[in-house]
Amino acid sequence: MDQKVINLFDTYTHGGMKRRAFLDKLKSMVGAAAVAPMLAQLECSYAYADTVKVDDPRLSVSDIELVPGIKGHLAMPKDANGKLSAVMVIHQNRGLNPHIKDVTRRMALEGFVAFGVDYLSPQGGTPDDEDKARDMFANLKQDAATAISKAARAGLASHPAVNGKVGAIGFCWGGGTVNAEAVADPDLKAGVAYYGMQPAPTDVPKIQAPLLLQYAGLDDRINAGIKDFEAALKANNKTYELYVYPGVNHAFTDDTQSARYSKEAADLAWGRSVTFLKKYLA
Repeated sequence: MDQKVINLFDTYTHGGMKRRAFLDKLKSMVGAAAVAPMLAQLECSYAYADTVKVDDPRLSVSDIELVPGIKGHLAMPKDANGKLSAVMVIHQNRGLNPHIKDVTRRMALEGFVAFGVDYLSPQGGTPDDEDKARDMFANLKQDAATAISKAARAGLASHPAVNGKVGAIGFCWGGGTVNAEAVADPDLKAGVAYYGMQPAPTDVPKIQAPLLLQYAGLDDRINAGIKDFEAALKANNKTYELYVYPGVNHAFTDDTQSARYSKEAADLAWGRSVTFLKKYLA
């Protein structure tokens, strides 16, 4: 697919234009007949979301209110021998959709208690309509999102199945939210941020958690902040790993949208994520 089309979609999904304007621009770029097949490749197809079924016999899965006002998707291994470390799974700016619930179950199969946090809980929860969900993020300010992160982390740490150690993994908006949580919460034990906005360099000294930072090579919008962020991490002797995956787009891990998904890069990044979390949540 033409990179200009993917860049246009990225602008739309991150609030740079309304859907009608996006569709009009897309039509002018590819022609009316090509719009529908293009959208089929660009937009999420949740028919492919359940790579780990909700009723997978290896897992205990439930939708719960972890702490008052914060709901989400909880998954954990059924055959755990004692308490486990936990991982918060933080969604993109579409809310806790079927794909992120599936990622939560994937993380549970790696041996963690995993909780997909619904950051739209205070607004009634994630709706089925993605455009409505994106609009709801305009009402979710960073301070409020960080407060949800801290409350969810504390609630997960005290869960009867958890040993007190909690990390976080997030994608897109969720990657930026992991970075913000690392700044704000010294009790976060590890953070994995996929193509997430970076915190201000002046906030980096507050970070205590080891960070794994994963970026897409074609993601110019997010990658513009890498240099200053990494310089601050080095200057403050922070523990981190940073990878840029060449030739792939923002959201390259999302296997429900074929235009941007890269299986090779996604598998490599996931393996690194699991290894990192197991190391620092041990």
